Amino acid sequence: RGLTVARYKTGTYTIEGPLQVGAALAGATPELHRAYADFGFPAGEAFQLRDDLLGVFGPPDSTGKSNLDDLREGKPTVLFSLALERTSGAQAARLRAQYGRPDLDSAGAEELRELIRASGAVAAVEEMIEQRARQALAGLAQAPMNAEARDALAALIKAALYRDR
Repeated sequence: RGLTVARYKTGTYTIEGPLQVGAALAGATPELHRAYADFGFPAGEAFQLRDDLLGVFGPPDSTGKSNLDDLREGKPTVLFSLALERTSGAQAARLRAQYGRPDLDSAGAEELRELIRASGAVAAVEEMIEQRARQALAGLAQAPMNAEARDALAALIKAALYRDR
């Protein structure tokens, strides 16, 4: 469910869609539209995966939002799904009991963060981001555009995927 959100909400809505609208307004070729999908979609997924990590682990003074909100809300993220998949018994029960509690305090949030880290879910999500970044940059490398545009888009992709806020 979390990956579906990353794919169709953020992947399409945040990155690919705006690229496609801009291309349409500029009268772009069908090849450029396809290229935007080839790199925009994986970049959008990776953007959402990074956002999910920052929502749980990002420092509020850097992200501008509380790192308790996603935990309290119980968002159906890839990060949490992987943590559940990779734990069992008491750890999984503790994850389920704490995640999505509106009254979750800082100590409970830190316990959740530690369980998520210990499960290997953070490393797995980082690898998913890397895979999608490689896919996006490979798609961009094939895009029918000049080097200046390609370099600018590559810089934007990297800034979006390797951010701390």
